[in-house]
Formats: sequence, structure tokens, C-alpha cells
Amino acid sequence: MRFLPVNLDALLVELDDLPQTLALLASLQAEPIDGIDELVPAARTIMVRFRPTTVTHDALVERIGRRSLAGPVERASTRVEIPVDYDGEDLGDVAQMLGLSRDEVIRRHTGSDYTVAFTGFAPGFAYLSGGHPSLNVPRRTTPRTRIPAGAVGLAGAFSGVYPQASPGGWQIIGVTATPMWDLGRDVPALLQPGFTVRFVDVSGQRVAVAPAPQAAAVDTPSHDGPALVVRSTGLQALFQDLGRHGQAGQGVSASGAMDRGALRAANRLVGNASDATCIEIVYGGFQVTSRGDTVVAFAGADAPIELVRASGVRCAVPSHEAIALSDGDSLALGEPRAGIRSYLAVRGGFAIAPVLGSRSTDTLAHVGPPHLRAGDVLPVHAVTRGAIVGAPEAPREDLPTAHQTVVLDVVMGPRTDWFTPEAVALLASQLWTVTPQSNRVGLRLAGETPLSREHTGELPSEGTALGAIQVPPSGQPVLFLADHPLTGGYPVIACVAPHHLDRAGQIPIGAQVRFNPLRAFSATTRDTP
Repeated sequence: MRFLPVNLDALLVELDDLPQTLALLASLQAEPIDGIDELVPAARTIMVRFRPTTVTHDALVERIGRRSLAGPVERASTRVEIPVDYDGEDLGDVAQMLGLSRDEVIRRHTGSDYTVAFTGFAPGFAYLSGGHPSLNVPRRTTPRTRIPAGAVGLAGAFSGVYPQASPGGWQIIGVTATPMWDLGRDVPALLQPGFTVRFVDVSGQRVAVAPAPQAAAVDTPSHDGPALVVRSTGLQALFQDLGRHGQAGQGVSASGAMDRGALRAANRLVGNASDATCIEIVYGGFQVTSRGDTVVAFAGADAPIELVRASGVRCAVPSHEAIALSDGDSLALGEPRAGIRSYLAVRGGFAIAPVLGSRSTDTLAHVGPPHLRAGDVLPVHAVTRGAIVGAPEAPREDLPTAHQTVVLDVVMGPRTDWFTPEAVALLASQLWTVTPQSNRVGLRLAGETPLSREHTGELPSEGTALGAIQVPPSGQPVLFLADHPLTGGYPVIACVAPHHLDRAGQIPIGAQVRFNPLRAFSATTRDTP
């Protein structure tokens, strides 16, 4: 085993092959180690997210390193058949690459059982192993910008089905009408790790494209209680909480607030639990009117707030302080002076339905409530006893602006050794500009000199962490934020330390970023028992 640093609360265990990976995963699931919060398996790795207050990095290396990889891996008893119309865009190219006829490719693809090895890339996307060994083809040189939901593809030794329309580089050989992801099911992902899968040829029959996953709607209470009415959303306004953790088995990352400290602060100010749902607002421009009496608070970005009473009287009110609103009163959030994301909490909390245990909107995976729109009426829960409004708080002093260099501490790894020594030095010495293509998925950065790789081969997909700095072939890094994919196939050179993740979520477009490595990259190798 090789242990690679990911962050102060995560590490990557690298193994020789998929069977070893599945054996270690089975061992860690059968005999859990206290302090491990989540396991994200991939082709040759398992990302381990842990609580440093419970177990240290070194202790995990020692305890995981003693696990045997020789034990058998039991398959789940569930078997799923997937009917496929084999008329994919790349079927002819795949046949030519393998020196086979199209019919022979289909025969081999349907002639073996597959096992769900792991999930990732998108909710419900399963990596299927165990097909005919000849069906080993590389990804497309140029990925497609859009692959339809239900597309059946090949990449390396894996088969897979796209659960929703998305960009992708797999070789598409067919399409299925069977939905891989359906929020109407108790378990939305059709394919779970360990399931057995068999493809069935239904070519020539009518196959409709699998439906896209639907977002949850606002759950309006039956009683006529208080509510907030959205008048304007600004650039973007979303429901967010602290995220939906523990869904890696379905290919779902945590999502959640970009600035978790600000969300907790807003909730404290109105007397809510710290993890209650807030509205995350980007770059101001948000307006809301109170229906009935409510108590609200803004936290996060340094932005002006104007209160307009129902009588027409206007006045400025501070952020980071509870604001009592009467029926008909309105609030308008202006453009931030520092930071970009503000969080609006309401006493009692918003009455919206959770999706997979969270009310966060994941903009990449399309999981959670829809984006807020002007005219939305947001019902508020009745206030419970003990919901004590908090005292005013001082805004954070380190909020970034577009006119300063923002320093972010980073942990080097897990794939620092895939880059040249010059690129590793350049990561910290060069300034990186935040481009307009940035969003909740990640900050897209541009530097004068791209980062060059030592290893130019293809990296098997592996787990990616919040704050990961992934480097695509362009050499221009992407800093993964709350809505990043669960797994990725480009090497990660470093990861933003947990104590600077909230700061990263507040960086404006046009700001410059400098990375500060906390220590040099170092991997640990252990002989397997």
C-alpha cells in the first residue's frame, strides 16, 4: 500500500489493482476504524476522510497498513438487467480499434456479468468491472460537450451508463431507457457497489432517453404561517446547509454552503441550530419581503443592507445582527465591498423538504431544491421554544477583495509527484487569477506559466476532496469547491487546508491567489500482509 496525503483530514490509499482496492474496502467496511467518516473507493485507490480529533494520520497509516488484501470480496445478492439499444456514436470506432465486427462487440458486451466496483463522476454513475477482457478501449481524445442521459459507454476496462446529460469522454456504444438515478426511489441510485449487472441487447426496439433527475420543490406547510417573498435573486440565490455527507455510495458529494462559518453565524444570530438551512446569495442584488412577522439575519460578505418598512420609511441596517421584520417590510442586499457570498437565515428555519438528508442545492449534480426565483414564497417554520436570538457579531476581517492577493494554505498531494519540480515550485511562487468561469464547482485559475507534468499517462479515476487543486492538460489549475465531482481523472497537485476553505468560498472574480504549502509532499509505503 502507498499512503498519499490529501489534506489535514484526508488521505489516499493507493493499491496495485481493483481487486486489492475492493478487498481493502470490504475489510474497512466489515471492521470500521473509529474516526473514519467516509470512504471513497475508485479504480486503484480509496480516499479516507477522517476526524483528526479522533484518529491521527499516522495511526491510520499504521492500522490500515496491517489489513490483509487476500480475503475474498462478497458480491451483493442484487442483480440488475439493463436493456440497451446498441446504436451508439462510437460503436463503429470501438469495433475498428479492437479489430472486431459491431455485432461481435455487442455479443461480448452482453455476454458477461459486471460488478459495480465504485461510483462517482455524477450521482448514480457506476463504474462496472468484470466484462469481457478484450473490451478495453481508451477514452476519446476530445471529450464531447454533451452526452445524453442513458448513454452506455466504455473507458479502459470499465463500462458505465450516464445517469444524466453531461460532458464526457467515454466511448458511447448504445443507450438505455432505464434510469440510473431517480429521486422518486427510496435509494435514488439504481446501481450500488457490489451489485451484479447484465446488459441485454434490445437493438431496433424503441428506446427513449432516460429522464433527467428532478429537483425537489418547496414544501409549503398547510397552515397560513409567516413566509419570505423573493423579489429579486441577484446573480444566484440557493438554499444551502452544511451538506449531505455519507452519500459516496451513490456517487453524491456533500455540497453545502461555500462559507460554512458564515452560515453558522447567520443561524446563531436568529436562534437556529447551527446547521439550519440558509439562502446563499452571490454578489448581492437580493430583495425579500416579509409576509407576517419574522426575524432574519445576514452574515458572510461585507455588503450594504437597506430596510424598507411597509410604511415606506427607508434606513440602512447592519449585517451580522438580527433584524425584526413586520408584515410588508422588505430588505435589499447590495453589492459586497468584500467577499461575495452572503447567508440569509430566518428564525425558525425555511420549510423545505430535504433531499438525501440535506436541503443543499448541488449545482453540478442537480440534487436538492431548485434555484430561487423572483416571486417564490418561502414558508417559515413556527418558532420552537428556546430559539434565543443571538447578540450582534463582528464581521470577519479577512474577507477577500478583487484588489488584493489572497493567500491560501495548502497541503501538497496526493499527486504532487506527477508534476515536474519546476511546476511544484511554480504553484507557490506564481500568482493565479480567478477567472469568470468560476462557480460553486470550482475556481478556475489562470497563471502566466502553466503547470507541467512529469507523468503524461492517464490517471485512473480517484476520489477528490473539497479544496483539491486539480490540473487538467492545459496546466491551468481548478480549485474544487462545494459542488465538485466525487471522483476525477486529472492529477491533484495540492489541496487547500480546511481552515482556509471558507476564505476560498468568498474569493471574487479577478482576485489573485497565492498558495502557501504547509509542508513538502511525502508519501508512505507499507508492505501488504
